[in-house]
Amino acid sequence: MDAFVRGLEKFTDGYLKSLRYLGSARPRRGAGRPLRLTVADRREEAEGVVGLRLTGPDLPAWQPGCHLDLHLASGLRRQYSLCGDPRDRSSYRIAVRRVGAGSAEVHALREGDEVLVRGPRNAFPFVAEGPMLFLAGGIGITPILPMVREAVRAGVDHTFVYLGRSRRSMPFLGELPDSAEVRPDDEFGVPDLAGIVGAFPADGSVYCCGPTPVLDAVRHAFASRRLHFERFAPPPIVDGRPFEMVLRRSGITVDVPADRSALDVLKDLRPTVPYSCRQGFCGTCEVDGVRICVARPAGDRLVLDL
Repeated sequence: MDAFVRGLEKFTDGYLKSLRYLGSARPRRGAGRPLRLTVADRREEAEGVVGLRLTGPDLPAWQPGCHLDLHLASGLRRQYSLCGDPRDRSSYRIAVRRVGAGSAEVHALREGDEVLVRGPRNAFPFVAEGPMLFLAGGIGITPILPMVREAVRAGVDHTFVYLGRSRRSMPFLGELPDSAEVRPDDEFGVPDLAGIVGAFPADGSVYCCGPTPVLDAVRHAFASRRLHFERFAPPPIVDGRPFEMVLRRSGITVDVPADRSALDVLKDLRPTVPYSCRQGFCGTCEVDGVRICVARPAGDRLVLDL
C-alpha cells in the first residue's frame, strides 16, 4: 500500500470517530444489515446513466457521503453513493453509469424488481463547515450533490464546480443549486484544476469525487490535510514487491507481480470475489483482516483463509 493511501486510511479512521454531522440523524445500529429493497422508480438521468429509487420498510438513516453495497443476482457486489435527500426516510436513491458487468446488471433492473443491499455506510465523511470547495467529475456528482445541498441549507460559504465531457453525459443538471458552476469539456475545454483549486483558501476544505485524472490533479494542486475525496479506480502501486499469495483452504499458491494487487490476481481466479471502491476504505474485500485491494505483506508471502 503506498504511503499516501496508508496515511489517508489512518486519517479517515480517526476522522470517522470524531465526525460531527449537521442536519441529519446518525445511522442506527444495524445499518449494515441486509435489506431487501424494491425498485420503485427507474429513469435515465443522462447518457449512459440510470437512476434508481429504492424503497423498503424501516430504512436506516444516512448522511451525505454514504453509500450502499448492492448484492447482485450474479454474485457481484458493487458500491454506489446515495444521491438523494437524507431527510427522505422513505427511499434511497442511487445513480449508476454503465461501465462494466456490475453496472450493466444494475441497468437491467426494472421497476418492481427486488435487490439486496447492505448499508448505508460512510467512507466519505462530510462536515458542513466552510469555506469549502466541491468538485464533481461526471458520475462523481452522486456523493457531492447531497453535500452541496447540506451546505446550501446551512448557509455555509462554498464553491461548487461540476465537470463532465458534455451536458448530455452529466446527470442531475436540472437539480443543481444556484451555486453550481457547470463546465462541460466540449464547451469550456479541459478544466484548469490547478487554477480552480489554487484560488481557493488554503484553510478551506475540498470535497472531490470523479475519475482518476481529476483527483490526481486536485491532489497535486491542494496539498492539504483538509482534502477529502472518493476515487473510482485504485491508485498506482508505487515501489511494490512481488509476493506469493497462498489460498489455504483451496490449496492454491499464486504469484502476485510487483505492479498488481492481491485483489487483481484473486479476481483472475474468482471473478465474483466481492470488492467495491478498491481504496481500502469500505472493507468489502477484507479477508482475515487484510484489505486485499491495497494491502501488501511485509514479507514475501500472503496467506489467506480462502
